[in-house]
Amino acid sequence: MDDLLHSQGSSAELILPPGVRASHGFAAIAPVATRATSGHVWEQLILPLQASTPLLNLCNTGPIALRRQIVCMHDTNVFDAPVSYSRLFRFVYRGLLPALARRATLVTTVSHASAQRLSHHLGIPASSIPVLPNGYEHTSKWNAEDSDLNVRLGGCRPFVLLLGSVAKHKNAAFILEQALALDEIGLDLVVAGGSRHIFAETMMVNASNIHRLGFVTDDDLAWLYAHALCLAFPSLSEGFGIPLVEAMALGCPIISSNRSCMPEICGDAALLADAEDTIAWLAHFRRVAASPSLRDDLRARGQERVKRFSWRTSAASYLDLLTRM
Repeated sequence: MDDLLHSQGSSAELILPPGVRASHGFAAIAPVATRATSGHVWEQLILPLQASTPLLNLCNTGPIALRRQIVCMHDTNVFDAPVSYSRLFRFVYRGLLPALARRATLVTTVSHASAQRLSHHLGIPASSIPVLPNGYEHTSKWNAEDSDLNVRLGGCRPFVLLLGSVAKHKNAAFILEQALALDEIGLDLVVAGGSRHIFAETMMVNASNIHRLGFVTDDDLAWLYAHALCLAFPSLSEGFGIPLVEAMALGCPIISSNRSCMPEICGDAALLADAEDTIAWLAHFRRVAASPSLRDDLRARGQERVKRFSWRTSAASYLDLLTRM
């Protein structure tokens, strides 16, 4: 967005909460530091006093006091998958989202599936919600050669990659419970990533072929996508599913749940199965493990499909929407 503004001779401000610094030097966006409190209190009380309008909020919420603003609501998981979140988080978001839907000039989202769910829960016509998807270009900055996972995972057999989260709607336990069956067909399961405090607890499964990496860097992710037999993405509910486009961009075959937005994002570039059908998932794992040609076909389809999802294209669309407000 900064690059597009600069090329147009335009400018914007980035309002920063206390203790936050802009991580990049911008050509057209001027960071503005603020004081006082942080979190949702800052968002609701300080941000509306500091921000020029129209205001663009890209992370689900914004100040209820402002009307001339765009709010990107990524998903409705707080309604559709409430057990994944703490009581406080549910309370705050179940109040903020409907209020913002009534007050904001425009609500946007990241997939058509998410637009339908927002319409259902918030009473907004789905046709009035612009769909501006997430993108993949950030993966071009990752460098697998800077990862040490070739050492940490030395001796690992061909592996299925699972991005770990204790959020129940991510459905990670469903794949973990298949570890023994994967072991029988000569596959390991590498679980990357940690958890966040907003998520509720979920069951943990242990098996000798599960490798839990915990936190991984972006360069580690690049290595994992490049070396995994496939990405397993069993989520029950998503607004978009950024790992799907990351995997496509970096040539990793995908086996995904067929729920929520996943068919929309994956198209024909992944093998899909119901998020609770163990037999179907194991059949897909066996097919991918046994067929190099299938893996090559999925990689090629993914690298073509991912071109539909661009940060730059969505940034240009947001700037266009802002100029018309």
